[in-house]
Amino acid sequence: MIDRLQGLLEHFELRARLFQAGALCHASSFDADDRLGYIHVMRSGSMRIETDAQPTHLVEEPSLVFYMNPTSHRLIPQGDGAETFCASFEFGTGLQHPLRQALPNLILVKLAAMPTLNLSLNLLFQEATEQHCGQQAILDRMMEIIIVQLLRNLMNQKRLQSGLLAGLAEPRLAKAIQAIHTQPAHAWSVETLATVAGMSRARFAASFSTIVGLTPGGYLSEWRIGIAQTLLRRGKPLQNIASAVGYGSASALSRAFSAQIGLSPKEWLKRDSASA
Repeated sequence: MIDRLQGLLEHFELRARLFQAGALCHASSFDADDRLGYIHVMRSGSMRIETDAQPTHLVEEPSLVFYMNPTSHRLIPQGDGAETFCASFEFGTGLQHPLRQALPNLILVKLAAMPTLNLSLNLLFQEATEQHCGQQAILDRMMEIIIVQLLRNLMNQKRLQSGLLAGLAEPRLAKAIQAIHTQPAHAWSVETLATVAGMSRARFAASFSTIVGLTPGGYLSEWRIGIAQTLLRRGKPLQNIASAVGYGSASALSRAFSAQIGLSPKEWLKRDSASA
């Protein structure tokens, strides 16, 4: 069985930091300008979730709240308050990350609907109530595990109707997407990707565009530029990056990068470094 999340986790670094564990007694606000994603786990109690330009949600049973993209939102405890575990995270934040376009701004799931998370959550709750050396590092890593498990759950249970995870939930499309993820420098065509998927060219192209929301070529281009951004952040030379993501020269990569991002690689890296 192919690991459908391997490419995402390999090329886009996930780093979480838990900052709240316990009673949420007062309203807490989070600003999209911080460029972070957020995950909130409500273990007990009740709270209201207010998200800019979206309906308000009243949460009255144990639930998980997930914002993949930087989104201004507020958690407002109700009644006797709520017991919450909150973490911010970066998952290639600011990069051409395929999940940023693929996931809705707010994902709200009842914990009862995700029994596979129970073991990890129980370990998180136990670790948070004790005092041991290395506790913060352990809590941070646990939140990263929970985020990966959430993505796996959304994919395996086909909770999303479109986007990358929806594509990875379809076995034949997943083969082609995984091929792109693991071999971004390969000269993929619609025909060769359709062969990998075991589908006719026409059916593959139509299914891919309908479910993923991009043409196969469009997705390949976004994936390559996303990896290029990751490698730029790591200080790799532009010519080496071009070879790694399937462009014949640094100038060819620069043209594709500018067409998609609106900045040259050098300009983007300068702006990204200044805002970090």
